[in-house]
Amino acid sequence: MEDTTKRSAWSRFWDNGRWWKALILVVAYLAVYEPASLLMAPFVPYIGDAGSASYVLVLIAVPVLIGCIILVGFGASLRWLRSMFARQAVRGSGWMWIAIVVVLLFNVLRFASIDYAAAGFDWVAAWLLAGLFIGFSEELLTRGYVVRIMRSAGHSEIAVGFVSAALFALLHGFNFFTGQPILPTLLQMFYTFFFGFCMYLAMRVTGTIVAPILLHASTDPSIFMQATYPAAGSLSGIANLGNIVLILVGVVLVVVFIISETRAGHRNRSGLIDSAPISE
Repeated sequence: MEDTTKRSAWSRFWDNGRWWKALILVVAYLAVYEPASLLMAPFVPYIGDAGSASYVLVLIAVPVLIGCIILVGFGASLRWLRSMFARQAVRGSGWMWIAIVVVLLFNVLRFASIDYAAAGFDWVAAWLLAGLFIGFSEELLTRGYVVRIMRSAGHSEIAVGFVSAALFALLHGFNFFTGQPILPTLLQMFYTFFFGFCMYLAMRVTGTIVAPILLHASTDPSIFMQATYPAAGSLSGIANLGNIVLILVGVVLVVVFIISETRAGHRNRSGLIDSAPISE
């Protein structure tokens, strides 16, 4: 058994999981990421409009990369990184593959309905790189560190999944403070809650955080590229239904998840009772 007296106060604080520590971590990440974005402001006059690769790299990819480095440093300071990418101890059920299929299907549809000739190779490549940084940072934070903190506190998987998704939505709710109107922000938070929940299910059923990282890394670029350079044809219209479909499917999956986890909890408690020794 590890001697806890040899661990630093920093390690002891984070290893002793509490839900509010997960909230502190997410808010701290925002406090670092947003100033990193502001640091890029002086370069705006030199990087062109939103349709340029330099714009995507400087104002989107670089700030998120800074966030990635800080999150990796945080995990390294606690010796959490190896466990983040190890096989998950808590596995999922077959129905959870639905979350992966729905997200992947509409990502493919969006990628298939982009006008690549108009977008240009450099802009597409810049967005794919930015998407990889986004997927890595946001999943490591919410499906990695937040999930670990919640589980170490002994919370049920229902609480783990919902808090992970809620804090993921909170990340995007901060857009209100950077000038996004309240209604679009609320709609974005509503969507990102269910998207985050699907990423939690993806990690559960595959047993690895790599799955949600890659799914997430392909989602943001497909959404923004398809919205900016949509190809002509009916496929674009179908691809545009992705967010609505994900929310509807997400609602169903939430209900199934609650029922499934509740039944599993009842079975586990019944097993403990049945296996308990009978006193004379």
